[in-house]
Amino acid sequence: MKNLFVFLALFVLTFHSFSQEKTPDSTKTQVLDEILVKAVRVNADSPITHSNVTKKALEKRNLGQDLPILLNYLPSVVTTSDAGSGVGYTGIRVRGVSSQSTNITINGIPYNDAESLGTFWVDLPDFASSVESLQLQRGVGTSTNGSGAFGASINILTDAIAEKANAEISNSFGSYQTRKHHVKFSTGTLNNHFELAGRLSQINSDGYIDRATSDLKAYFLQASYIDDNTLIKALAFGGHEITYQAWNGIDAETLATNRTFNPSGLYTDNEGNIQFHEDEVDNYKQDHYQLHWNEMYNNQWSTNLGLNYTYGRGYFEQYKEDEAFSDYDLTELNIGGEIINTTDLIRRRWLDNDFYVLNFNANYKTNTINFTFGTSYSSYIGNHFGEIIWARFASNSEIGDTYYNGKGKKKDFSFFAKATYRLNDRISLYGDLQTRFVSYKTTGLTSDRVNLLIDETYNFFNPKAGITYKLNQEHSLYFSYARANREPSRSDFESNPDIKTEQLNDFELGWRHQSNKIKLNTNLYYMFYNEQLVLSGAIDNTGTPIRANSGESYRLGLEIEATFQISKQFVVQPNVTVSSNKNRGTFSQIDGVLVDLGKTNISFSPELVAANALVFQPSNNFQTSFLSKYVGEQFMGNSDSQASKLDSYFVNDLNITYEIKPKALFKSITLSGLINNVFGVEYVSNGYYFTFDDTWSDPNQITTIEGAGYYPQATTNFLLGATLKF
Repeated sequence: MKNLFVFLALFVLTFHSFSQEKTPDSTKTQVLDEILVKAVRVNADSPITHSNVTKKALEKRNLGQDLPILLNYLPSVVTTSDAGSGVGYTGIRVRGVSSQSTNITINGIPYNDAESLGTFWVDLPDFASSVESLQLQRGVGTSTNGSGAFGASINILTDAIAEKANAEISNSFGSYQTRKHHVKFSTGTLNNHFELAGRLSQINSDGYIDRATSDLKAYFLQASYIDDNTLIKALAFGGHEITYQAWNGIDAETLATNRTFNPSGLYTDNEGNIQFHEDEVDNYKQDHYQLHWNEMYNNQWSTNLGLNYTYGRGYFEQYKEDEAFSDYDLTELNIGGEIINTTDLIRRRWLDNDFYVLNFNANYKTNTINFTFGTSYSSYIGNHFGEIIWARFASNSEIGDTYYNGKGKKKDFSFFAKATYRLNDRISLYGDLQTRFVSYKTTGLTSDRVNLLIDETYNFFNPKAGITYKLNQEHSLYFSYARANREPSRSDFESNPDIKTEQLNDFELGWRHQSNKIKLNTNLYYMFYNEQLVLSGAIDNTGTPIRANSGESYRLGLEIEATFQISKQFVVQPNVTVSSNKNRGTFSQIDGVLVDLGKTNISFSPELVAANALVFQPSNNFQTSFLSKYVGEQFMGNSDSQASKLDSYFVNDLNITYEIKPKALFKSITLSGLINNVFGVEYVSNGYYFTFDDTWSDPNQITTIEGAGYYPQATTNFLLGATLKF
């Protein structure tokens, strides 16, 4: 692939011409770029609840924090960070639904991991710097590629073709030794047809939590060919992350006395001293190769063909004390008559995976109908294996031995057809049908050396329909219904071999108002689930949340999003979500007795989430924003236990940008500042909850013991940056 890009670069230079030819039509260039995501996005008047985010909006706060953190102020969004500072492992929940149920696509290509169904943004550091735009659809949304959306879908369009040559250098520094550096360039359209662009990034941070360091490197390369009706893009992008583990959290006592403590890597040396393993890290590389061919045949017809190959490989390393030989397929030792069957050791658990995708879609558009149909096929192969790299007693092990091996294979084929039909000037109808066929097979052992033999095939049918009624130029109403089905993840099967698929019926009723000074979106939603895979509150030994089927459950909520233009200089942008999120019937084992708890709250689903931005822009080159976020109390389990409650929190950030336009050398110099958590609130945005039965105190009495872990977030911290554009 590297040779391909060298060839493309030489090809571009060979055809470079300094002639003063007419530049490409910028409107047509934009349309050709947007064909990449036409199949998974919706228009402004669609009966689908959504928010759009532009490159310009991302740039203002893009100082090193991960993409989910940059989306924190969108409606119904709750974000969290393992390291506490927004760098490294981060997560996002929408309407209380976990990231495993949020569908992510990049240029229409699925990004969710095929087996875990999760999204690991840490594998694509500084990716926000190469995002042209993104759309967050809440609820089921429109048909998309990859695993279904159960709370939201985020579809990303990467950098568009630049008409003129440009370059930029960006550097930022801040609290916890956080620093981000990137360089970007574009040749502009050479000979009216070719462009070569790229980015190199590096992010480092010590993290708010002790030793929660991040060493992140990333690249993005794009070679493009554009003609009157053709756009061909070849992309290669990826990253290498080395992050010290911070996924174990801390208990309530430690939270009160030493909230930055990190238990990961802790062990006791031969003298009885507490030590921390210096390489208790997650070390992973991921490379993506995409090829897109967009074609406009006339004013009505356009097509997109997308190809993708993703190669991921890496491990996480752990120091473990007093591990049983039997857990690692080791043989007992007899040394001088003493039987040795445990050892201290350092282990690595590996994942090596390949992911192939083929997308094709076609669009037909007239004044009355917008019709899109297409297909997506993906194939995933994941190799899971573990090795011991050091042991105090190595027993019969040899260098290169693996103590478990497992393989997962997943194939996903889907077909969709959707259309918006304009019945008249006031009414438009929306219909969307998708069929999805999934095959998932596993062989071998899990990391706990347990056989995992899965052979499942799923056939899903996901219909959607809606109507938009335009009252006048300023007001419109919409209603939609969507059905979604979704398969369990690998970890779901590990927790429960009899895990079931989940189903969702999503009803959305909205009112949109837009005038010169006011923009208002109001949406009422009812999401009725059957066997929803809700977070149980517990986590596995890699920090992955454990999910369980919940029978019947629902989410009923009201979302309000607004923009008020108070004056030419002052804008207020509030949003609020009020919701009720319930399991209809919950049973729990308490003190050895199965108890019917009745209706309970769904885990990690606050009833109130609100945000606001006060934006003051006295001139075109200066802007200051005061950003506020409130997240109501929430339970980390599904039994409404007080031991599982996370307190509400209210935090505020201050963002300032100032642009200078020199007369020589630079096109612009942008200075940015971000103060996070201005008032130093000590808060927790995420955690876990567990129970176990105690039979030691009284063998005749089973007592249920509860416990919880917490991920504290940073108090007041800052980031300062400068971007030089040429």
